[in-house]
Formats: sequence, C-alpha cells, structure tokens
Amino acid sequence: MSFSYKPLWRLLLEQDLNKTEMREKLGISPATLAKMGKDEYVSMEILDKVCTHFEVQPNQVIEWKG
Repeated sequence: MSFSYKPLWRLLLEQDLNKTEMREKLGISPATLAKMGKDEYVSMEILDKVCTHFEVQPNQVIEWKG
C-alpha cells in the first residue's frame, strides 16, 4: 500500500504554481519536496501545512494506491 501526491500536483496546476513556489511559500525543505515527488512518506505536519495553505481536505492532496 502507498499513497500518491497526484491530486496535489493537479492542484498546483489549477493554482498556476510550480513545486518550487509551493515549497517556498510553505517553508518546506527541498528534501521533503523530493520525497513527495517520489510518492514517499512525509509527516502529517507537512500534509497539514499543505491543506491549510490551499484550504483543502487531505483527499485533495493525496490518494491511496491499493
């Protein structure tokens, strides 16, 4: 089981933002962004920052890949 950040990347396209702009606005590290790009685990704190910034629910940021 794993998760995908495809919904987040779609959200960035809709918001006309790139990954670097998002990283800078949220204050997350390049390493964390790289993990997200590889669909790897990031902390709930990071997911909370993303959801709070975009005012969305977690399912609009990640999806479960069964």
